[in-house]
Amino acid sequence: MTVEFDIVVVGAGIAGSSAAAELAANAKVLLLDMEAHPGFHATGRSAAFFAPSYGNAVVRGITAASEHFYRKPPEAFSKTELIRSRDTLFIARNDQLALLKEMENEIPLLSSLSGTEACSQVPILDHEYVAAGLSDGLGGDLDVDAILQGYLRLFKKRGGQLMCRKKVEALHYNRGVWSLQTESLVISTPILVNAAGAWADVVAELAGVTKLGLQPMKRTAVLIDPNQSDDPELDMDISNWPLVVDVEEQFYFKPGAGQILVSPADETPCDPCDAQPDEIDIAIAIDRFQKATSLGIKRVSHSWSGLRTFAPDRNFVVGFDPRLKNFFWLAGQGGYGVQAAPGIAQLANSIITGATLTQDFSPVLNYQNDVTPERLIK
Repeated sequence: MTVEFDIVVVGAGIAGSSAAAELAANAKVLLLDMEAHPGFHATGRSAAFFAPSYGNAVVRGITAASEHFYRKPPEAFSKTELIRSRDTLFIARNDQLALLKEMENEIPLLSSLSGTEACSQVPILDHEYVAAGLSDGLGGDLDVDAILQGYLRLFKKRGGQLMCRKKVEALHYNRGVWSLQTESLVISTPILVNAAGAWADVVAELAGVTKLGLQPMKRTAVLIDPNQSDDPELDMDISNWPLVVDVEEQFYFKPGAGQILVSPADETPCDPCDAQPDEIDIAIAIDRFQKATSLGIKRVSHSWSGLRTFAPDRNFVVGFDPRLKNFFWLAGQGGYGVQAAPGIAQLANSIITGATLTQDFSPVLNYQNDVTPERLIK
């Protein structure tokens, strides 16, 4: 059986789903995923946070252009608030103060704090550990599921079709048409969008070109109960604590569903896979957290891992491959894919269909040369 579409998007994580929703406004679009449901890998395991000060200049610019969408999403996009305000607190030891100063100079929107001021925001921080801090008051927790489901509803409303459990096994291009072979179906389309996340280079090789060097990296997270004592009178209210990030990103922690989410900010290169946490990374997370705080950890509630896929220069990869006709890359989101998704989706739609961007999104066009896949082709 063969089916035909104007555009096929491979990968139904946040990148593919958001782009497919925008593309479906003016085209017949198929969103394809090999898993049982969208967002199974990186998106579904993301503890996403909107942080305008997080990432390099390109990431920060596209993130900034996405903020208005999360603050005031389109009508009927979601009944749930997409972003809940929460500050970000960057902390530094005495030996990290030079790095903190570099960050302050690079990102003027951050407010400088003394060690005492920083510790006053999070009572468990160790005064002997924290020498100074920087505060970002523009961030917030992102509701990843609400965002993903909102884009999928928009995609469906615009006539898009979603197919799960459809792994692409072969790709061929002939006379202006891509043919995608799955176990039970042949799909034809003039435009193929590669939004396969950790598998993006795998899809490219199926298409017959060399990889761009996208590297999946494992990131581990644990949940711990902030109230390790059995005495309820000692229970802490952590709900308004900021996201706390080591200035070298050796670890971070934040409140989440009444627990404290802690990550060692690990970046372990690996092959595309269903990532699972290693005991050593869990131990490192707890060790770094305990060195910076006064909270002794007796038990871990839950642990997991996800994959964050980076290009060699850590910029996004968005654009047509000059080696392949109508093969479009939408990959390399790293740890910024959710916070920058609206801007990336709009940029992809503009490049593919020529759609005119609204004034709020128009700044993303300034980064087109920074994210083009051509920069990674040798």
